[in-house]
Amino acid sequence: MTEGFRGIIQTMGLGNLKPNIVVMRYPEIWRRENLTEIPSTFVGIINDCITANKAVVIIKGLDEWPNEYQRQYGTIDLYWIVRDGGLMLLLSQLLLTKESFESCKIQLFCIAEEDSDAEALKADVKKFLYDLRMQAEVIVVTMKSWDIRSEGNSKEDSLEAFDAAQRRISDYLGEIKSQGSTPRLANGKAMVVNEQQVEKFLYTMLKLNSTILSYSRMAAVVLVSLPPPPLNHPAYFYMEYMDLLVENVPRMLIVRGYHRDVVTLFT
Repeated sequence: MTEGFRGIIQTMGLGNLKPNIVVMRYPEIWRRENLTEIPSTFVGIINDCITANKAVVIIKGLDEWPNEYQRQYGTIDLYWIVRDGGLMLLLSQLLLTKESFESCKIQLFCIAEEDSDAEALKADVKKFLYDLRMQAEVIVVTMKSWDIRSEGNSKEDSLEAFDAAQRRISDYLGEIKSQGSTPRLANGKAMVVNEQQVEKFLYTMLKLNSTILSYSRMAAVVLVSLPPPPLNHPAYFYMEYMDLLVENVPRMLIVRGYHRDVVTLFT
């Protein structure tokens, strides 16, 4: 499948008329069906898209996606973590043109590291949206004030998934150590696992998932930036990170732009 996809992505299009977005379904059943080849295929496709400078949109909850007769109410929530050329903003506007989402409002969540950055960030984003003539409510979430010990169902749900992911990764590392040989990554390099870095990635996904569940549990659809696969991390670990990110979110678009502006003052 990986080789076939590489062939498609290099040859698709006619002259200058070439697709610039790859859309695929999130493999939700990979663990339940024990499809062990899925992580390496999934990560390989994302890396190939990045190399080919294609945007990526991954759909989670495709089976629950509404048809044209199922009108949605509430909000379309965007978690704008990485500047991606405005692809996430453009997708939210395109959703509003569909009958099923036309009654929804857009909420744009920005992630600030410090409490002191919140107001300045909110003002900058509001000015940016005003210049683009886009209507959206801007909400700034501060990661510094996020408390893992605070009460709430969203944090309990996320923590349960976090603990399960930690156990599976620990078991995976234990199996590797028991084999005695150094495993290889897909690119042929020896796999050197930095366990502190793995823990940091898991914890970041835990915070983001619990934030999404706190603010967007009832949203019609959630859009979030796609984290690129980290170097020197096994594909299996990346799937654990992604599973933690999408946990208990029924409909989600995970978006990575190709760092060219698709939304400007003139569009």
